[in-house]
Amino acid sequence: MKAWSDYLGRRDWMGDVRMKLLAGPLLILLVMSMLILPLPPFALDLFFTFNIALAVMVLLVSMFTQKPLDFAAFPAVLLFTTLLRLSLNVASTRVILMEGHQGGDAAGKVIEAFGQFLVGGNFAVGLVVFLILIVINFMVITKGAGRIAEVGARFMLDAMPGKQMAIDADLNAGLIGEDDARQRRAEVAQEADFYGSMDGASKFVRGDAMAGLVIMVVNIIGGLLIGMLQHGMDFGSAARTYTLMTIGDGLVAQIPALVISTAAGVTVSRVNTDQDVGQQMISQLFVNPQVMILAAAVMGLLGLVPGMPNVVFLIFTVLLGGLAWWLIRQKEQRQVEEALSADPLPAPEAPEASWDDVQLVDTLGLEVGHRLIPLVDQRQEGELLGRIKSVRKKFAQEVGFLPPVVHIRDNLELGPNTYVITLKGAEIGRAEAHPGKWLAIDPGQVSGELQGTRTRDPAFGLPAVWIDAGQREHAQVYGYTVVDASTVVATHLNHLLHHHAAEMLGRVEVQKLLDKLGEENKSLVEEVVPKAISLTVFQRILQNLLDEEVSIRDLRSILDTLAEHAGQQQDAGELTALVRIALGRSIVQQWFPGDDELKVIGLEAQLEQVLMQAMHGSGALEPGLAETLMSQAEQALARQEASGEPPVLVVQHTLRPVLARFLRRRLRHLVVMSQAEIPDDRTLRVTQLVGGR
Repeated sequence: MKAWSDYLGRRDWMGDVRMKLLAGPLLILLVMSMLILPLPPFALDLFFTFNIALAVMVLLVSMFTQKPLDFAAFPAVLLFTTLLRLSLNVASTRVILMEGHQGGDAAGKVIEAFGQFLVGGNFAVGLVVFLILIVINFMVITKGAGRIAEVGARFMLDAMPGKQMAIDADLNAGLIGEDDARQRRAEVAQEADFYGSMDGASKFVRGDAMAGLVIMVVNIIGGLLIGMLQHGMDFGSAARTYTLMTIGDGLVAQIPALVISTAAGVTVSRVNTDQDVGQQMISQLFVNPQVMILAAAVMGLLGLVPGMPNVVFLIFTVLLGGLAWWLIRQKEQRQVEEALSADPLPAPEAPEASWDDVQLVDTLGLEVGHRLIPLVDQRQEGELLGRIKSVRKKFAQEVGFLPPVVHIRDNLELGPNTYVITLKGAEIGRAEAHPGKWLAIDPGQVSGELQGTRTRDPAFGLPAVWIDAGQREHAQVYGYTVVDASTVVATHLNHLLHHHAAEMLGRVEVQKLLDKLGEENKSLVEEVVPKAISLTVFQRILQNLLDEEVSIRDLRSILDTLAEHAGQQQDAGELTALVRIALGRSIVQQWFPGDDELKVIGLEAQLEQVLMQAMHGSGALEPGLAETLMSQAEQALARQEASGEPPVLVVQHTLRPVLARFLRRRLRHLVVMSQAEIPDDRTLRVTQLVGGR
């Protein structure tokens, strides 16, 4: 029985797939057959009714979608419905001209109903109504929708580079993954393709309106000639018969065309929200009781003017006033419910102090001003909470250990838009964020100026501007990297986590790393810690690596190196230098990914000799030599960064620890590497010299 049910399920699925694959070709064959083969009146009635139903379905789908890409097939639907209407016009024209002399129902009951009932059998009225429908469709709806699609396509194409940069920025900051980035890039491309297709597809509807007008003229003139010359009808009878059928034919085609055009206008003129068009209109038009009161007052005043239809105006006055009263009552009821649901304030007491009053310092903390509370409030769907989780996960994957949980609290002593990031109770970062606004960061190659609050990116210190949401598209076109307030805070936090990684690595984290590696290689862990070195020395080595932004993910190589050398050396600094040599390939890969030739900063030979003598002598640098070295290192680093090369200084192995500690006091982003850390298969090329000219 199960095998039989599986067979039936596969057969139903395959049949469904075949139907979807054949839908397009069958529709094309249907259109071609109507253009070539004569259709009986009953078949015309079926197809005209199907055309009306299809137009209504398309309008309803466009009303209930929440963003344009939810109806991405609309340009193709627009093309097929236009072809269907034109083929029906050709088929009905053939029947009208061949069988129109037999009476008003010769072309079917639908055309007769539209020609008789809708315009009362008066061909002059029908002609006027038909022309008005064409003008509305051609001059108003289709022209406006086409213009919106044209402008939307242009802005989408101009904004694509900025949107791609924003996606890359979120990906690099760890806020999204590869799959999310790939999906967002595809959505950007699909949105541009959609507006471009809509711009071209709107021309189909405009051409359809013009074709309908031409078909009407041809049918009337041809009908008069055929009726009088071939069937012997007098001019009045021929004009009445053929004109009414032609007008009915035109109306039964133009009304669905008008509906389809309206659907196109709704689709391209909507603003992306989580609501469809109907919900947007209701939630934004009928929400403010003051608007209803003022509208009721205006309608009441107009209703009191002599000569006006007073009853009609007063009816609308009463309706608007009643709606305003109902909105006010709803608002008051919500306020009462919120007040009743609030917890009563406890009676003031003076409790005895206890150990519960002792609060330990949080390792990582985030304090926010009152305007930033919505960003971190889970009940208000604050985005920052999810961003912080992504930052911690990406940090753990890149650096090699899990950072502490970020404890978030509000602080009324801060500015309303200010946030403070703390490490072990001490402030390590402070900046401002503006919810509802966007930070446009100048990467150095922008093509225009923006209006807003000037500031600097808190993570990297780049010039930036806080702008309103309306300027976001313009900023992306100008070349700015545009991010929201949550992304600004998350990126700042991510930068500080990497900067202070060594301070966050405690004994608990080190022990968890050893326990995790011990699940696979217990003997190696036991051989090194605590037999060869203590847990404290091992922690100090890992902190030394993190302090110079070296990942500790390759914990097995670190322990292998310590197992080999810890018996002869117990100094944490010397062991760190040996571990760096073992990790040399990954360190080089971090700064020179995929480059066989390493373009680095070097020491001038005479300066290097002086430094070596100083190290072998007193072990310290003289003040004058130290100041000269720092100044020349700053100049070489500036030249290296200006040429677009990594800020890496390569020196002899014995000089690296001292120079790294000394130079990184002021040049935090300078990386000092030892020649022993460079793999043999990589080529060094000194592009700048410290002490050279």
